[in-house]
This record gives sequence, structure tokens and C-alpha cells, in this order.
Amino acid sequence: MHLSKAIVAAFFFVVLLGGTLAHGQLTPTFYDETCPNVSSIIRNVITETVVSDRRIGGSLIRLHFHDCFVNGCDGSLLLDNTDTIESEKEANGNNNSARGFEVVDRMKALLESACPTTVSCADILAIAAEESVFLAGGPNWTVPLGRRDSTTASRDAANAFLPAPFFTLDQLRESFTNVSLNNNSDLVALSGAHTFGRAQCSTFVFRLYDFNDTGAPDSTIDPPFLEALQKLCPENGNGSVITDLDVTTADAFDNKYYSNLQGKRGLLQTDQELFSTPGADDVIALVNAFSANQTAFFESFVESMIRMGNLSPLTGTEGEIRLNCRVVNANLAGPDSMLVSSI
Repeated sequence: MHLSKAIVAAFFFVVLLGGTLAHGQLTPTFYDETCPNVSSIIRNVITETVVSDRRIGGSLIRLHFHDCFVNGCDGSLLLDNTDTIESEKEANGNNNSARGFEVVDRMKALLESACPTTVSCADILAIAAEESVFLAGGPNWTVPLGRRDSTTASRDAANAFLPAPFFTLDQLRESFTNVSLNNNSDLVALSGAHTFGRAQCSTFVFRLYDFNDTGAPDSTIDPPFLEALQKLCPENGNGSVITDLDVTTADAFDNKYYSNLQGKRGLLQTDQELFSTPGADDVIALVNAFSANQTAFFESFVESMIRMGNLSPLTGTEGEIRLNCRVVNANLAGPDSMLVSSI
């Protein structure tokens, strides 16, 4: 079941009126005249990619999340290492984990062909996140646009601000508060993105054998689920083996993630913490509400995604429109360098 554009637009204006839009320049109509096909171009790339890579939707929304949590939604995560840039791709929360960069490259190349020097890499991530959710059966929404791209990256900030898979609920709350997101409603709603995608054994194997130096597995894991995970991820085994974040409907964007938490089948510690932390009544109530009502989850998810996408964007004349999402324009070589002065 999809939310209508009209319903979602109402939530967008609630967010605006609530004062959470840090830069009023963002607008859903930003590319209406300069690149009207931007969303369809990005959607087509995802549609083509998902045929051979079922993980790509979850991977793309994660890129948007990990970009926005580090100095705002500015495309900094996409920058490669240079003599002056320490790429955020090698931060603890991204190294050998964040993926989908080649897909973003393909989107950017097609957009440069259709609408040269127009669509920012930061906006590509925001649109790709929305399209990934919708194509997997989730809600659609009108994405506020007009972000520009940073000319710097910060691995130190990425290490400091990205939530780790072993965080407790208190640590998760702090990480959301640190970027001016709500530490219960935004936290629980955005965690619902784990209703699709995959995770590596290395992100949760510590729960399976010697959790918190107890010599025993995490007691908040359902025993049959624990047994299945131990077979998949033996102690001292291959940490790069992947499994579904949502054991019920792995590739569908729905509310089964929250039902999994109720059944003690949250894959990551950060997932199960939302339901199994003693005394966290406000967070547990949201998990129960979203499990019982998928529409309520979708509505809250849309509102939280818009709020996250509004974190400290570069707008106006700030930053630049990168011609290559991996490289700042000043470092481009070849014919593309001739275009830099115009953006």
C-alpha cells in the first residue's frame, strides 16, 4: 500500500512549518525547469540494477543516511581519497561496508548527459533513497531538492558521528541528538529502513558467542534465530558473509522489521535495542505501533526522511555541482575541467 503524493505533501509542509528545514532554499520543484526527468533517470538505473543486485535499494538509502549524518547532506561521502581529502569511505562505519558507489556514478553520468552541470551528487543520493523505498513497495514522497556538493570530506567526523552496530539505545539516542534529529520518533522510524538490505556477519557476530564479555550469546536473540545465525556465522569465521536484515520479507519495504523485533529477531544489536532495552517505554511503544499499523510507519518514515534530508545542506552559491561525484571540480582533468568555471 503506497501513500499518495497528497498525503505525503501534507507531511512535508508540517515539517516546514515546524521549523526543521534549516535552509529554506530546498524545494521539491528545484529541477522542474532545468532537469525535469531527474527522478525517472535515477529510477531507471535502480530498476535495471536491482535485477542482478537485490541489495542495492538498502545500500543506496544507507549512503544517503551516512552522508547526512556527517556534516549534513552534502555528498561528502562520495569523495575518493586525494592528497588533501581523507575519504569518508574508509571511516569505521563505511570501510568495506558502504556500497553502491558505481551505481551513483552511472546515475551521475546519465544526468550529466541529459542535464549538464545541473544535478548535485547530494541530491542524487536523496532521490535515490526515495526511489529505492518506493520500488521496494514502500511509500513515495516529494523530495525537497537544491542541495549542492561539498568540496571537502571528514573521516574524523564520520568516525565520530556514524552509529555503530554495537551501540546501546542510549548511544543511539545520543547519535541522533548530535545531528539534531529526534531521539525516539526519528530513531525508530529511520531504523525501519532495515526492513530491506543485507548485513555482514562482522556487524553482529559478537552477539552470537561472547556478548559483552559474558561468555554467552545475547539473551535478546530468539533461540532458533540464534542457532541459524551461528550456522551462518561461525566463531572466527568469514566476517564478510551477508544475510538479510529482515528475516521475514527480505526485499520488501514494509513493517515486518518491527514484528521481527517483537519476536527477538532483530539482526543487529542496534535493531533489537529498540525493543529489548529495559525501561525504554517510549521507544517500545513506537515499535509496537509501527508493527500494528504499516501506514503509521510509512507516514513517520517519510517525515523523518525529509527531516534527515534537511540536515545542513549546502545551497545557493555554497559548495559546487560536482561533475564527477568522486572528485571535486578543481581536481578534474581533461575536457570536464573546461566546465568548472560555469558552476
